[in-house]
Amino acid sequence: MWDESMMYDAVREIRTKTTAYLGVGAIEKIDDIFAEFTQEGITAVLCVTGGHSYKLSGAWDKVEAAAAKHGLRLSLYNKVTPNPTTASVDEAAAQGREAGAGAVLCIGGGSPIDCGKSAAILLANPGKTAEELYCYKFTPRTALPIVAINLTHGTGSEVNRFAVATITHLNYKPAIAYDCIYPRYAIDDPALMSGLSPNQTRYVSIDAVNHVVEAATTTCTNPFAVMLAAETVRLVHANLPRIIAHPDDLKARYDLAYAAMMAGTAFDNGMLHLTHALEHPLSALKPTLAHGLGLAMLLPAVIEECYPARPQVMAHILKPIVPGLSGMPDEAPKVARAVEQWLFGLGVTEKLTSVGFTEADVETLCDLVEQTPSLGLLVSLAPVEGNRACIARIYRNSLVPMR
Repeated sequence: MWDESMMYDAVREIRTKTTAYLGVGAIEKIDDIFAEFTQEGITAVLCVTGGHSYKLSGAWDKVEAAAAKHGLRLSLYNKVTPNPTTASVDEAAAQGREAGAGAVLCIGGGSPIDCGKSAAILLANPGKTAEELYCYKFTPRTALPIVAINLTHGTGSEVNRFAVATITHLNYKPAIAYDCIYPRYAIDDPALMSGLSPNQTRYVSIDAVNHVVEAATTTCTNPFAVMLAAETVRLVHANLPRIIAHPDDLKARYDLAYAAMMAGTAFDNGMLHLTHALEHPLSALKPTLAHGLGLAMLLPAVIEECYPARPQVMAHILKPIVPGLSGMPDEAPKVARAVEQWLFGLGVTEKLTSVGFTEADVETLCDLVEQTPSLGLLVSLAPVEGNRACIARIYRNSLVPMR
């Protein structure tokens, strides 16, 4: 059994920090949250979001009504793009500073939430820039209070201490992780997610699966992360086909939102390793590449590398996708191919060559994994030695479908 591989004499930290509201109608909790802000003397809130979904989802109407009721001024920054940049973080923080914001409200998926978290740090640390933050030139201890209204079921950022931004001129996409950017409150309302396109629905849910495959198999994982991983995979496997067929199925959206929340908590506890470390250079070089698609293209090759080091854990968490596993190291190729076929069955058939990467890009991608701040830490947490040969092999084995 997988739990026999857990080291009982290794002390692990188990984290659950954010108060999250889950369920249809959870957006109504924004009224209580704004009432609390008013009691604390906050008079203005910076709202960080993308261009359309904050309105189309219906979230903004609720936010505006609650703000008006409690006398809060809203400063709207709605320029966040997928794979947000440090320039966008600086711009959002400058707007918040001018507005006298005392808190940050993020509305959207991972990109607006990560941008808002980062801006919250800069607002509490005057004189600092986002590039300094993401190049680890300073270590923040404080940030403004953060609330995340999550509009996708994949990021997990609404319940953890992570954020990501791209430093465009360096082609770096680092991650940060600080206790000060745990959202105080998160809202996961499935009714706000029903407008996700079919591809967005696929990609964000695949992101959640990647979170837990990695979190359950790092060198610092804990049994809580493994438990969350198994349930996440079960729920995504059961509900993602349902929601692709019936986008308005709110029960299926609820289950996927819950799975993504668990996945965010899982990697807050177990961290991440190779799939995310190797995806970040992909979307740094091609900013229009959906993060979840990048992960999907890499996942089978990462599983093939890592399964022999954690066969019992992987067999346990992947059994809904690959039933009948015995947890033996030599199952790795079979499991990797089965996961790839599962992804193809969901309609995600792309590999790296499909989005413009070739064999000639592998060395550049390896360089970026080695050079980008924070990615070396993720690689070091993999259950196998993440040397350059291993990283290059994963990229090469992800160029085309497995044979």
